Amino acid sequence: MTLTLDVGNSNITGGVFDGDQLILQFRQTTHKNSSSDEIGIFLRSVLRENNISPEKITQIGICSVVPPINYSLSSGILKYFGIEPLFIQAGIKNGLKLKMQNPKEIGADLIADSIGAVALCPNKNLIIVDLGTATTIHALTKNKEYLGGTILPGLKISVQALASGTSKLPHVDIKKSEKACATATIEAIQSGIYFGTAGAIKEICHTISSEVFKSENPEDKPYIVGTGGFAKIFESYNIFDEIFPELTLIGVKKALELNS
Repeated sequence: MTLTLDVGNSNITGGVFDGDQLILQFRQTTHKNSSSDEIGIFLRSVLRENNISPEKITQIGICSVVPPINYSLSSGILKYFGIEPLFIQAGIKNGLKLKMQNPKEIGADLIADSIGAVALCPNKNLIIVDLGTATTIHALTKNKEYLGGTILPGLKISVQALASGTSKLPHVDIKKSEKACATATIEAIQSGIYFGTAGAIKEICHTISSEVFKSENPEDKPYIVGTGGFAKIFESYNIFDEIFPELTLIGVKKALELNS
């Protein structure tokens, strides 16, 4: 079995694969100061609580955008599983042609998303939208060329910025809005966050497409893939051709296969 971890600024999402089948997902709040023992004990406990023996785990891959926790992750996994984990980064085998000026700047999440998208949507030009703490939108050609993209504040950051930067606007839950012209303050914030993010994604995808996917052949039109914790609330907005909630975990799994 394979254990995969997607370590984000807000949450650590884990997945266990039995062969190619994802049989377990779990989530834990990210604590940057967690010790190696806390991490190792938590991972073994969550596996046991889901009737999976930790001894069945034979390989572990990690996609982390939180460098302060990486040492504890590596040490805890080595101590409690006896496995040296693979960290997703530009220097590993990834099957991609990284066209950025400095490939080392590419986030581990962007690499994992790209590896996963290539596996799930082969031979397609792709625009991948990951709605997490930050919202990232990046382009990948059908020849597996990673071209770069855009980073903008995520929905949660936007809500926090409004609440902390103003005297009267409250924190609100992030949810799908039914109308843009709201008649109460909370609904107005939710509407602005929802439609503002949707509009930004649509405009950026359109602009990226016109910049780098200029062919008039309909088959070259980019396939827009959504992932991340907030992607599902835009499911009915017709932004995405397909949503893969587990895209990052699948990318980590594929990266382990490439580097085995």
